[in-house]
Amino acid sequence: MNTSSVEIIMSIIHYFFLVFTLIAISSYIILGVISTIETIGYVKKNSFVNYKEILSSTFSPSISIIAPAYNESLNIVENVRSLLSSHYVNYDVIIVNDGSKDDSLNKLIEAYDLIQIDHHINEQIKTKPLRKGIYKSTNPAFDKLTIIDKENGGKADALNMGLNISKNKYVACIDVDCLLLEDALQKMIKPFLETTDAKVIAAGGVIRIANSCIVKDGKLLDVNFPKTWLEQGQILEYLRAFLLGRMAWSRLNGLLVISGAFGLFDKKIAITVGGYDTNTVGEDMEIIVRMRRYMEEEKQKYRVAYIPDPLCWTEAPDNYKTFISQRNRWTRGTIETLKKHNKIGFNPKYNSLGLISYPYWFFFERLAPIIEVAGIIYFGILTVLNEVRWDYTFTFVILAYLFSVLFSIVAIVSEELTYHQYKKKSTGFKLVMIAFLEPFVNHPYILYSAIKGNIDYYFYKKIEWGDMTRKGMTKA
Repeated sequence: MNTSSVEIIMSIIHYFFLVFTLIAISSYIILGVISTIETIGYVKKNSFVNYKEILSSTFSPSISIIAPAYNESLNIVENVRSLLSSHYVNYDVIIVNDGSKDDSLNKLIEAYDLIQIDHHINEQIKTKPLRKGIYKSTNPAFDKLTIIDKENGGKADALNMGLNISKNKYVACIDVDCLLLEDALQKMIKPFLETTDAKVIAAGGVIRIANSCIVKDGKLLDVNFPKTWLEQGQILEYLRAFLLGRMAWSRLNGLLVISGAFGLFDKKIAITVGGYDTNTVGEDMEIIVRMRRYMEEEKQKYRVAYIPDPLCWTEAPDNYKTFISQRNRWTRGTIETLKKHNKIGFNPKYNSLGLISYPYWFFFERLAPIIEVAGIIYFGILTVLNEVRWDYTFTFVILAYLFSVLFSIVAIVSEELTYHQYKKKSTGFKLVMIAFLEPFVNHPYILYSAIKGNIDYYFYKKIEWGDMTRKGMTKA
């Protein structure tokens, strides 16, 4: 290969990285602007909504909260109490003990006066069989609670069991370790009640990190800022994702994922498409894509709603081993979902789902980490060959870094202007400091997790729900 050909190839590679970066930055800016406008508009509009009418009306739609549990002995009693504390009227709670090896079931039996009952299961979705059976409480105060003890089949299988058991119109699927706020259900159900020509098939809300927060009797008493950089970086990451990302995708009706931590679904549609896929570690994303694909193919008008209210608090990883495992699983889930539904991609038959949402997730979620690592390797090669234009390189790196910091600060400002959950002095300053540090503290681990997720997907096919060692939320 002659010198001229090498220079042409290098120029093509340079322009590819430049164009990709510019498109990515432009898309983030557009999504950020749309999200900010929508969030501020939502706060103003809903400040006049009387949620008491929704929660107190016996005509409110029926909801089943389904929470899978696997080895959650540390927090299970407290977390169930949180789920039973909702101010909503027409709901019940279904805890699916998915073959736990610890004493989760015994703790529940003791805390909630449970006895085993006979209960018919309408098995519309195939699941692993029951282990010890189904339990209800002898205490009328816990009449809304149902405990299912089944053989281990993974999170998706446990959720499918909950879908089979539920008799309500809507299901709220939630991680059992999450702390659900008392008014979460009436806020989440609101999009389903609004009169439009498009059917709402699912809805999601903001997930917040509860590490270091004070909890008592299933209620959030005090919001504290975590002490470690890893936890603080995740708070910033969640603010960007939920406040500057998903609100915009909801407005564009292009949302492909609702957090598995908490989402509300039209049960009929969820069962029609076959429930949760047990052959993926990204069941929360996959079921949304499958439900959307079904509605597109049936040519029905629909939307996946998202609201910016902080509705649910969850315990995030506080060590890098668990953090990497979680992000690895997220990467594999994204790959599996996009591959399974590749028919959607770039297909005008699926409208914005195929022409906007799928391409965005493919390029900027699926391929972005690979392209970033390829860029680092390419830069290393150029350095060895002494082909680096250091003036251009420094300018590019500094601009990319400043954009990352600025985007994070916009998310912080958006949080301060809307829900302002972190009210203690100096917290805002700490968040800004983390915005400057995060590209060096958390991002390398996120990048490593994504690459490892790709390697694990292609070379280690075993499907695992995975364990997350929890310390439990701080109790008053």
